[in-house]
Amino acid sequence: MLSIRGHAKETFLLAYPVMIGQVGVIMMGVVDSIMVGGVGATPLAAASLANSLFILMLIIGLGISYAVTPLVAISIGANKVSECNVLYSQSFIINIVVGFLLMAATFILADLIKYLNQPAEVARQAVSYTRILGYSMIPGMIFQTYKQFIEGLSIMRPAMVITLAANIINGIVNWILVYGRYGFPRLELDGAGWATFSSRVFMGLAIMLYMLKSKRFASYGLKLNLSQLNFTVIKKILGLGVPSAVQYIFEVGAFSCAVIMVGWLGTTQLAAHQIAINLASISFMAALGISSAGAIRVGTSVGKQNVKEVRKAGFTAIALGASLMATCGVLFIILRRFLPSLYISDPATISYASSLLIIAALFQISDGTQAVGIGVLRGLTDVKGPTLITFIAYWVLALPTGYILGFTFHLQVVGVWIGLLIGLTASATLLTLRFNKKSTHLISV
Repeated sequence: MLSIRGHAKETFLLAYPVMIGQVGVIMMGVVDSIMVGGVGATPLAAASLANSLFILMLIIGLGISYAVTPLVAISIGANKVSECNVLYSQSFIINIVVGFLLMAATFILADLIKYLNQPAEVARQAVSYTRILGYSMIPGMIFQTYKQFIEGLSIMRPAMVITLAANIINGIVNWILVYGRYGFPRLELDGAGWATFSSRVFMGLAIMLYMLKSKRFASYGLKLNLSQLNFTVIKKILGLGVPSAVQYIFEVGAFSCAVIMVGWLGTTQLAAHQIAINLASISFMAALGISSAGAIRVGTSVGKQNVKEVRKAGFTAIALGASLMATCGVLFIILRRFLPSLYISDPATISYASSLLIIAALFQISDGTQAVGIGVLRGLTDVKGPTLITFIAYWVLALPTGYILGFTFHLQVVGVWIGLLIGLTASATLLTLRFNKKSTHLISV
């Protein structure tokens, strides 16, 4: 039985490759924003609008793909290795079907942008960019299928290495297509979209080839049988994955609605919002790394039917997430004027963004705690309660409060962000209390 310190060490060893990989994913968006920011505030605002909508589609795919990780971890903990092959095949089928559905939904969503009462040129550029991002959904879901499966086996580094390599590809293609280098046309914001597509194609192909060629998976007898459906396992995966996706929809959807509200205030405030939320997303993605590790550690202990280890694993992960985010909050305050200057040189936009980073610093601990809280509860295969919690936190508390403060009390973009702070804090508190209660009763495996 591990001590708290031992759990912290094991969780961190699992988490840091995922943290680096998750930050690598968000860094693609950071690079896109920096490159596009060099063109002007309008394409940067369009990128903010498009990404806030596309992320709704992406997060559905991510939520569903996350389901297989704790299921694999539970099977390994219970020494039921034979179940892994079935989980592998059925998750691949589910994720490919979901990928095509989400790609189609993204195209439909792009056509709705013109009805969101945004500045005309911002909307025009956002429509084109969103459609390009839609094509990246399929390779993205292929990558997620393999990534989440091998992470359930506690193999974390391959996805990290592939993601870091993809960042290099993304940066190079961005530089070429956004500004029209080496004879290529100057595509500006659309160029950033094609760079994202190129990098995700690389990620999907690279991780597939790695898993198919690596000898370390031979003992699991993994075979991709797409012609044989196991509806019992499909139901199990979707039963965990769909509520997980809905949780993220409630949270990310609230942030997307916040983007739309900020867009009503003007291009400058929307561009500032994009910068601040982009930076806050970097730390959040790092917290998701700890969340993933926590889900694996909790799931493995559930497989072993060890209540004490489940609770130690979960609360250690929550403490690590809060500590990491507190550190990020301090950095946001210290560097609040420097960081926005990396994106854009406009003084008004930098001023707005620096004020938002102060609020972002305040909600870092809550954001990290709720992110890890969802993960450790997923390790318990508890998803329905957290789904209700996220709905209340963001749609009953955060958005109405943000609207009232921003528009009724005329705090504008700062008021919208205070609403988000309140929602995140409520979510963090309720999810932690739920894990404390649910971790005393284990599921049967």
